[in-house]
Amino acid sequence: MSLATPLEAPRRRLISIDDGSAERRAIATIAFGPAARPVDVLFLHANGFNAMTYRQLLAPLGAEGLHVMAIDQRGHGLSRLDSTVTEGHSWLRYADDLLALIAALGTVPRVLAGHSMGATAVLLAAPRIAGSVATAPPMVLFDPVARPASAAASATADPGESPLVRGALRRNALFDSREAALQSYLGRGAFKTWPREVIVDYLTDGLVPRAEGGMTLACAPAWEAANFIRSWAHTPDEALCRPPAPIHILRAEKDSTCCWDEGAESFPWPPGVRVETVAGTTHFLPMEQPERARDALRDAVMAAGG
Repeated sequence: MSLATPLEAPRRRLISIDDGSAERRAIATIAFGPAARPVDVLFLHANGFNAMTYRQLLAPLGAEGLHVMAIDQRGHGLSRLDSTVTEGHSWLRYADDLLALIAALGTVPRVLAGHSMGATAVLLAAPRIAGSVATAPPMVLFDPVARPASAAASATADPGESPLVRGALRRNALFDSREAALQSYLGRGAFKTWPREVIVDYLTDGLVPRAEGGMTLACAPAWEAANFIRSWAHTPDEALCRPPAPIHILRAEKDSTCCWDEGAESFPWPPGVRVETVAGTTHFLPMEQPERARDALRDAVMAAGG
């Protein structure tokens, strides 16, 4: 049963990358807008989700004539990358994948963007992009997981203490159908503030068929939990303290993961870093206020000469 909503269908492409493994592997991407145009926005999703989750946000920009690409990060969606949880697992793997994807594309997008873990991966990769090209692209980041390294008491979350880790490990991964998954998510948990159509889009690539019947989550609960455990292992201080390009952060008003003791907005950010709190939002602000998020992306592309 298809649950797709009536927006532009994305172009799908598997892009082979060199991730340092013995085999060539591929990142799954979706794109909107004119393919002949350089990529205006490259978007990275939050932990546990996938590129299609953000179709309601990104497809209208494609309809306006911008070329927007979003990716399924390692261990998520339809990407074909190793997602074995190793002792040294950290979010640097996502920064490495982003750099490998940019190398495969052969050009740097006009704007890099992301939500939560995806936004942090952009920040972790940005200084290395600046070291390989003349300049890094501007960034638009939605509630990145970011705080000063000095504020991190530990590089890892205690699985027994973190509600995010416990929730991921308890997550039901098996469903009889997409419709059954939709009904179990509507109005509940992390999806409480999400419009129905956004959950539908998430499930499009968030579930994969099982050989024995039914569906299973594309992002394994153990992988999602491993990401939460290592969420503070590498803080993006280098990019935020010495920004290689303009950075616009839109943070949640409630329970933001972008937090500083002095207050994120009043903190003395260096030139080039702009932080604003979006009223009435939670950590899922791109889903809750897509128009506001879309305005920020569009403005960044225009400022970059798009």
